[in-house]
Parts: sequence; structure tokens; C-alpha cells
Amino acid sequence: MPMILPTSLPDLQTQLPELRLKTVLIATDFSPASDRAVFQAVSIARRYGAKLYVVHIVSSMGFTLGGPGALALATEAAWRDMAQLERELSRRRMSQGLTSFFFVCSGEVSEELETIVQREHIDLVVIATNDRKGAGKLLLGSVAEQVFRNSSCPVLTVGPHWAADCERAVPRSDRRLLFATDFGGASLQTLPHAISLANQLGKRLILLHVLSSLPKRGDRRVTAIDADKARGSAHAAAIQRLAKLVSQEATMKDAPAFMVEFDKPAEGILKAAEVLHADMIIMGLPRRTHVETISRLPWSTAYEVVCGAVCPVLTLRY
Repeated sequence: MPMILPTSLPDLQTQLPELRLKTVLIATDFSPASDRAVFQAVSIARRYGAKLYVVHIVSSMGFTLGGPGALALATEAAWRDMAQLERELSRRRMSQGLTSFFFVCSGEVSEELETIVQREHIDLVVIATNDRKGAGKLLLGSVAEQVFRNSSCPVLTVGPHWAADCERAVPRSDRRLLFATDFGGASLQTLPHAISLANQLGKRLILLHVLSSLPKRGDRRVTAIDADKARGSAHAAAIQRLAKLVSQEATMKDAPAFMVEFDKPAEGILKAAEVLHADMIIMGLPRRTHVETISRLPWSTAYEVVCGAVCPVLTLRY
């Protein structure tokens, strides 16, 4: 996977406002997958000096048949698990110096989370995902899927393929953020935040655009020579377009890199993240106005990426 590196940073005048995270919410179900997400949420909260909200929501739907008594017992058990998690974070000194809130509530999970997001002015939701093979595709866990689709604030998903200690195995100088762009409006509005994150975290930003794997001419496939020429031309044009995006933004602390791959969108992003040992994938998504739009790009691409990523995935909606 070739990367194009600029010889020097562009001389830019635009001042980019810092991305500020004052509140971070982690939704946990106390599973090992959620533990990985808690690790990531605590790390982000410490980095930004943000308030940390650790939340578990007892699904009222699951205890309807058992009546109020069953729900009360489940809530009591959840409070015990939450107290244990709080003690564990304290024992490991992970929450030291953080303003943290731990609480349990009940109701419809995604609705309750969104209520908390609005009430506490949450800037980032962190949630774990799982992957289940079914109907020929990967699926998010039902709760994570609802949050991913409907949250009004940025969402960081932490999947089962990411290990909490993976960052420690990669030298700090080689740590990278992968910004995947389709040049759409939501993606372009997300770019300044990706640059801000790279600056604040001291990581190199890689801008990636994925093109279709083989150019076509009409209804027939072109010759190998013509295809190579077309691919070369498309690659050069996309690199120039990526470089132009950066030249329109604020000065970056580290020179960015540009990548153009020929593949299916989600597969190209996932492969790039794995090869680069990316610390995070960042994607911009249009705000959904209709349920059916989940099946269309770029939402369907983001959906596949979140399910299969080897690193956390940050999605912002515009």
C-alpha cells in the first residue's frame, strides 16, 4: 500500500479550532468487550481532562414478563457490578484525577442513552460492539447498532478485534490516525476534527480514498494496458484532491500522508487500517433522516468498517 508523503508542510494561514471533549460517556454491560471500551473511554477522558460518565442501562423490555420485582432485582445486581467496576478502575489508578460518575438506570436502552447524552451535554459516546455471522454479513450487537445509527453526538465504537494493549506494541512515532474520505459533505466537515485529533494526540494523519478496483469503458472491460493507465490517472487525481483538502485546513504538527486504494470501500478501509497499524479510523457520516438510508453509502460502508475494524472507529455526523 503506497503512501504519498509531502516533502514539507504547506504554509497555511487558517487557524483550526481545537476539538474539545468535555464529557465522555461509556455505555457498559460489564462484559469483556465492554471492558475494552471502558479502557479506551478512560484514556480519552484523561487525555482531554473530560468528565467521565460510566453508564449501564437495564433493559426494561427483558424483564416485562417477570414484572417490577424482576426489574428491581436486575437493577440491584447491576449496581453491584457497577460498584465492582468503579473499585477496579480505582485499584488500577485508571480513574485517578478524573471527575467520574457511575450510575445505573432502566428503560429502552438507546432512548435512555440519548436522554443522558442530551441532559449531560455529552460530547462523545464510547460503546463496544460484537460481531456475529448472520445472513452473510457481520452484525453489530443490537444496542451498539442503535447507538451507532441514532446518536446525536460522535460515537467511538470499540470492536472485538481490538486489544486494549495493542497501542503499546507500536512505537509512538509510528502511531497513525486513518481518515477515510469519500469527498462527500459530511466527510469534508469531519476533516478539521481529524486534523485536530492528530495534532492533540501527537499522531500522523493518513488520508485515504478508496476507488473501484477496475475502471470500465462502457459495458466491456478495458485492456490491461488501458486499465493500468486509467488506474494511474485516477490515482494521481485522487492524491491531488486529498492534498488539496489538507491545504485548505490549518497547519498540522506532523506531515500527513495520502493513500489511494482500488477496492470495495469497506474492504479497502479495513485493509489499510490493518497494514498501517492505525490507532483509530475516523469517518464522517450524513445525518440520517430516513431509516432506509442505512443500506446506502456511506452508512453501509461505515457499518461494515465498524464491525470488522482492528482498531476503534470514530464516526461524526453532519
